[in-house]
Amino acid sequence: MNRILRTLALVAMVATAAACGGSDDSSATTAPASSTPGSSTEPAATTAPPTTEEATTTTMAPVPVYPLTGLPITDPAVAARPALVVKIDNNKAARPQSGLITADIVFEEIIEVQTRFAAVFHSQGADPVGPIRSGRTQDISLLGSLNRPLFLWSGGNANVTRDIRASDFINLSAQIGDVYRGAGFFRSDQRSNPHDLYASTTAAWTLAPAGATPPPQQFQYRAAGAAPLGDPATGADLNMDGLAIEWRFDAAAGTYLRSNGGTPHNDALTGTQIDTHNVIVMVVDYQPSPADANSPEAQTIGSGEVLIFTGGTLQRGTWSRTDRLSPISFADGAGNPLLLTPGRTWVEMARVNTTTVV
Repeated sequence: MNRILRTLALVAMVATAAACGGSDDSSATTAPASSTPGSSTEPAATTAPPTTEEATTTTMAPVPVYPLTGLPITDPAVAARPALVVKIDNNKAARPQSGLITADIVFEEIIEVQTRFAAVFHSQGADPVGPIRSGRTQDISLLGSLNRPLFLWSGGNANVTRDIRASDFINLSAQIGDVYRGAGFFRSDQRSNPHDLYASTTAAWTLAPAGATPPPQQFQYRAAGAAPLGDPATGADLNMDGLAIEWRFDAAAGTYLRSNGGTPHNDALTGTQIDTHNVIVMVVDYQPSPADANSPEAQTIGSGEVLIFTGGTLQRGTWSRTDRLSPISFADGAGNPLLLTPGRTWVEMARVNTTTVV
């Protein structure tokens, strides 16, 4: 009996100590209160650990652009079509021409007498376009980076015709009966022969072969809102084998206006002076064409000096190219790419020491 009483007394003492005692150990933990339904015991108050929200970054997908202008695509079907090159006359009797103001890129080449244009259409067209004249062997190298372009021309001598046929161009010569009819070729009664041949870019695109694909990007462009990095410049004067050409920056429009010998060079379709967002002067060497020793051929594989007029500024650098299927690259002395204004571009294939910066 005494043993039982002593045991009960010991249990009571332990219970009292548990009820009244505490611990100073900051690492001690308290068992959670019972959550049994009906329990009168309140759960112990707890402090939730601070939460940290991870910052989220929204990456906007690049806006799809037309490859030859860098401007946003407005018509996916147009963006999917191939490039169309039209050889356009620049004889005095051919002016004003139709369509030069809507071409994405215009290359001006020296030929036997002054210049001729290789107008590259993709994001826009021209109906009618012309006057259309013959091609040259220099076109095969210069335009090879456009991914098998449609080549709309009046035809040429036997050697040039042979070389164009052997190239990867889609040959849309006016000398081919089906092409003549399909591309909407016609002779204008407002012009004298041979400056009277016109066609339709809308019709010419219908002659693209199945599986034809668009051209790759040819130039690099500034981001929207970014300022050009060159030195201020009003424009340039060029002497292209006796043809005086002037380009002047129109700050209000953000474009360069073209004149020939002080006379505004207009476009017949719009009745307005031809303009462009960028003027690239590529200084190139001309050698006799293997197809015709009297025909100069611009050497566009290699490297040389380049002057780029864009946004009222001049950027100087070097053009370079390793093969005819690669676009021409433009870089400054440190190797950084020279950036253009998104929009239309004219490329002047000039001889050395024939350009004056204004």
